[in-house]
Amino acid sequence: MARNINKYPKIPKHKTGVKPPGISSQFMPNHVAIVMDGNGRWAKERGLPRTAGHEAGELSLLEAVYGALEIGVKYLTVYAFSTENWKRSPQEVKFLMNFNREVIHRRVDEMDEHGIKVRWSGRQGKLWKSVLDELKKAERKTAKNDRLTLTMCVNYGGRAEIADAITDMARDVKARKLNPESITEKKIQKYLYEPKMPDVDLFLRTSGEQRTSNFLLWQSAYAEMVFMDVLWPDFDRRHLWQAIEIYAKRERRFGDAKPN
Repeated sequence: MARNINKYPKIPKHKTGVKPPGISSQFMPNHVAIVMDGNGRWAKERGLPRTAGHEAGELSLLEAVYGALEIGVKYLTVYAFSTENWKRSPQEVKFLMNFNREVIHRRVDEMDEHGIKVRWSGRQGKLWKSVLDELKKAERKTAKNDRLTLTMCVNYGGRAEIADAITDMARDVKARKLNPESITEKKIQKYLYEPKMPDVDLFLRTSGEQRTSNFLLWQSAYAEMVFMDVLWPDFDRRHLWQAIEIYAKRERRFGDAKPN
């Protein structure tokens, strides 16, 4: 059973003491997805190695988590390592694998104390066993939490997820466990990495780049896109809240026409 909210420790406040904007629950995104982009450029601007940008980004992730808790977002999904990131230098890949493992290990107790459920989404193949083990431990430890679901997408790609889903469906069709005539969008979702993940409402990318980069392609079909000209290590909860304010002003039609 989830803990009573009064038993959670106070959410660490922003250093300025700023509070989240007052936004009605009907205009609040349920699920926010973030492409945490700009670590390398942030480091380059300061004459530092790329790894320094990744290290600085850890605090930005915490800011996003606490900002989501403060304003009332229920699902937060972040792009931590893509299936394409294996193309980077062996040194950077090694650093990112170690760094992801260490961040999860270092922060899981903190996440658990605040009622955050940690989930992992991605391909198991190629992913370091030590990283996968740490992710699975975090999932088990936080499984009963329901205040916020934080999904770490590690070795994740949107096309890979859809391809893997089709492969699993084909196996079930061959085994006569699935009738191809009965396949619907809802049935396809059951074969995705995280079948219970709700559709993305707000898709946020930092660094000024304006593309999805193969992130949550299926889940973001009707997401509102917000691209912010801030490098990830400079991101804090105020940027998240600003993006939510932009989202709240959007009119979401889901393919329907605006009534006269």
